[in-house]
Amino acid sequence: MHQVPVRLCQPHDTLGIHMEMQAWRARLMTGQWFSHLPVQLQNSLLALARIRRLSPGQALFQRGDPPCGLYAVLDGAVRIGTMNEQGKEALLSLVEPWHWFGEIGVFDGQPRTHDAYAVGPCTLLQIPQAALLDLLTAQPAHWRQLALLMSHKLRLTFISLEQLSLMPAPARLAHRLLLIAEGYGELEQPRRVLQLPQEQLALMLSLSRQTTNQILKDLQSQGILQLSYGAIEILDATRLRALATL
Repeated sequence: MHQVPVRLCQPHDTLGIHMEMQAWRARLMTGQWFSHLPVQLQNSLLALARIRRLSPGQALFQRGDPPCGLYAVLDGAVRIGTMNEQGKEALLSLVEPWHWFGEIGVFDGQPRTHDAYAVGPCTLLQIPQAALLDLLTAQPAHWRQLALLMSHKLRLTFISLEQLSLMPAPARLAHRLLLIAEGYGELEQPRRVLQLPQEQLALMLSLSRQTTNQILKDLQSQGILQLSYGAIEILDATRLRALATL
């Protein structure tokens, strides 16, 4: 696994490292969770951070690996899922900027429950496990911020489970597209164009590729979406949201 740590021990690198982190900080501030952290915690996390760069398809971690800390996606995307012995894949989500993940292992110290792979070239910010735990031990009030990050995802998980049982496939698809556009609650301004192959969307919804394609084509014929290779453009978010509430 290729890793490019931020080197904090060379004095002549201090200015460059500081400038790099400040550049990433400005972008992280567009995400809901990081932007609402106390400034002291923001500073502490960036002081502990290191940069991880992955090539397309490279594993960040795999199911059963020990916890390795907290991550934020800075550039690119990470697939979170797992595959059984028969080769069938369960894709939970595509994690994109400026999403943070990996917090469950910070709480329980248990092995990773899923695989994480880079979709394309990917740049991540890592807060190493041991350093983060030391910080939280010294400043236990900060545990609440990690709990808020985890509870937000737990809430989304409960909603998805409910939808899987009660909502028709088109409504589930519409809701998932809106969630992805909003960065699962991380983005203030939803994205209009989603870089999302239909195969991956089908896996996230536990639908067949054919069913997913048919629903998308129906929405395109209604002028709600525009489909292109590997991408879905939301043309009418209001009508898509109305469908998601059915």
